[in-house]
Amino acid sequence: MKAAIKIAIQGELGSFSHEAAERMLPRSAVVPCARSVEVFDRLQRGSVAAAVIPIENSLAGTVAEHADLLVSREVFIQSEFLLRIVHNVIAAPGVKLAALRQVLSHPVALDQCRDFFRRHPRIEPVPFYDTAGSVKHVVANRLPDAAGIAGRHAASQYSGRILQAGVEDDKRNFTRFFLIRKAAGKPEPAARKRPRQKGSSAAAPGYQRLIPPGANKTSIAFKVKNLPGALFKSLSVFALRDISLSKIESRPLRGRPWEYVFYVDFLRGDDEPARNALRHLDEVAEFVKVLGIYRAA
Repeated sequence: MKAAIKIAIQGELGSFSHEAAERMLPRSAVVPCARSVEVFDRLQRGSVAAAVIPIENSLAGTVAEHADLLVSREVFIQSEFLLRIVHNVIAAPGVKLAALRQVLSHPVALDQCRDFFRRHPRIEPVPFYDTAGSVKHVVANRLPDAAGIAGRHAASQYSGRILQAGVEDDKRNFTRFFLIRKAAGKPEPAARKRPRQKGSSAAAPGYQRLIPPGANKTSIAFKVKNLPGALFKSLSVFALRDISLSKIESRPLRGRPWEYVFYVDFLRGDDEPARNALRHLDEVAEFVKVLGIYRAA
């Protein structure tokens, strides 16, 4: 029988990342990691075949640490998945909602459940390192007056009891996850000092085999030159080819104060217009990195 492939996630078993990993790669063996950097370290060492990371929440925005790690590490985005986030109040068996005095969870989850705490002013929201970890903690210690906020996976994983389901304020709460794999070879700028044959892939050597059939979305990061109109010129390479951008945002460049990296998602795969746009972008930007080419969720 073929062994299940190992997938790293940040957080405990039973977390939303665990659920996303099982949805993206069924029958895989999920490896929980305490910190995000450990996920990327395991992937680069080859102790796991892939990793599933949250990159963006529809309410809380981009997961900044993961965006930075995608630029600095030798990884490639192979697919994306949108997971509907449903928060539940979960306690040890026998604990009643009326007995609660504290509810623990990740700060982002607590912030997404403000209405619950307004309706129950006697209950104190307590920040914890992980959603599923909060359930693991209250159940393992059989806390009589505390609960965690997490997904149903956590209740099942740790034999907790759901006291109240769907306590999130906004029912259109989604998290976007990436499936990433180790890149073969060192990531390179899109075309820097590497003349390309017409029709060659926009991805760096070693990335081509990771692009799935039917890929229709690309994520890149680039830094503009410190010149007037540099950002306008950078974005014009897409407009000139009628390529639609689905996302653009900037992040500080680590180690270089007051300099920024732009993150862009555009709705093309590894085709000729996309390749030409990236070659053109490389001429006007300081650097360009293709983070992934994949099927849109």
